[in-house]
Amino acid sequence: MAETEDLTQLRAILTNASGDTPLASRFRALFSLKSLGKDGFNEAIDIIGEAFKDDSALLKHELAYVLGQTKNLYAVPTLQNVLKDVHEDPMVRHEAAEALGAIGDKESLDLLKEYFQKDPLEIIRQTCELAIARIEWEHSNLSQVEVLQNSHFSSIDPAPPLPYENSSVDQLQKVLVDQSVPLFERYRAMFRLRDLGTAESVDALITGLNDPSALFRHEIAYVFGQLCDPRSVNALVKVLQNESEEGMVRHEAAEALGSIATDDVMPVLQKFLQDKERVVRESAVVALDMYEYERSEEMEYVAVPHASTVTV
Repeated sequence: MAETEDLTQLRAILTNASGDTPLASRFRALFSLKSLGKDGFNEAIDIIGEAFKDDSALLKHELAYVLGQTKNLYAVPTLQNVLKDVHEDPMVRHEAAEALGAIGDKESLDLLKEYFQKDPLEIIRQTCELAIARIEWEHSNLSQVEVLQNSHFSSIDPAPPLPYENSSVDQLQKVLVDQSVPLFERYRAMFRLRDLGTAESVDALITGLNDPSALFRHEIAYVFGQLCDPRSVNALVKVLQNESEEGMVRHEAAEALGSIATDDVMPVLQKFLQDKERVVRESAVVALDMYEYERSEEMEYVAVPHASTVTV
């Protein structure tokens, strides 16, 4: 098992046992637990599950994301319950559905298809659509025969990038913004543009911020956080400043800016510590912590530096 003192400490931090644990510290604890859950330590999954009792939609959405990234089947029942809870914040339910797609368990298909067909919220229907397509792709022959570029990014994404031969930025951009193309294929174009990582592909991705789908716009902002390309800063600041934009999109823009961590980012993020929308305020807190991390010599974004080195 993982060392008891490490798990006890991580549980106390993540669940805010003291009542005054900074949000940024809770995020760092979560990413320590992610490493353990990914390595098959189910107690780490249970601890993450406990934290869904919290009232922060931002934290709970991150819990769901992390459970998906562990690709641990033990997390599936927790994620299914979150998706089924219609009283939960839509951003959290969306992330639970996406996480089920990331885990790739075919046993989740019936539930995902149910909510794809009946949920009244577009964000949930679209996320279920993507998760269904991802699971079906993962279990298909295509996943075995397609030649994908070796990505610099370790994340399990809502869709795999389009195959390696798709290298024309102009063609990829056309797919990215074409509303007649299935959403899964448009996401695949998005992640192919990310993996190309050129100035031209960044410009192409920026056009995706004009998409009518909030889900799509938020994923574009997430990708910019992965790329950490300063050329996206102005577009992300514009998104963050737009108070009529959906909170989940502004949240991703804030965290992307924290990851990019150029000199001009800190004063922008500090301004949004007082935003009227809680998810934006909290995202600014986390983004500023990410900013400090990116500009530090820390090797990992974790609360307990050695917690991922466990004793068996």
